[in-house]
Amino acid sequence: MILYNVTTNIHESVHDQWMIWMQHKHIPEILATGKFSSARMVRVLIEEEMGGVTYSVQYVTDSKDTLEKYYLEDAPAFREEGAKLFGDKMLAFRTELELIADY
Repeated sequence: MILYNVTTNIHESVHDQWMIWMQHKHIPEILATGKFSSARMVRVLIEEEMGGVTYSVQYVTDSKDTLEKYYLEDAPAFREEGAKLFGDKMLAFRTELELIADY
């Protein structure tokens, strides 16, 4: 199982708008691609020097191949939409994780 982790710092001035977009549009649309079985959104509890609020969304997929298909077929449009809506008020980085075991 592969976890596609997107960590985002969002400026306070657009925080509420971003949360609505994430929960009601962005995450559901990513799940609707059929490439992920679930997603989890968490708040990062460390205050950043740059300010803003930081969140992590973990999308669960079955394989690295499926994640690569997402990168090729879907990711560019999703990233472009976020950039258009929030510009420099949003800073995101992505991490790929492989689940070894649940306890």
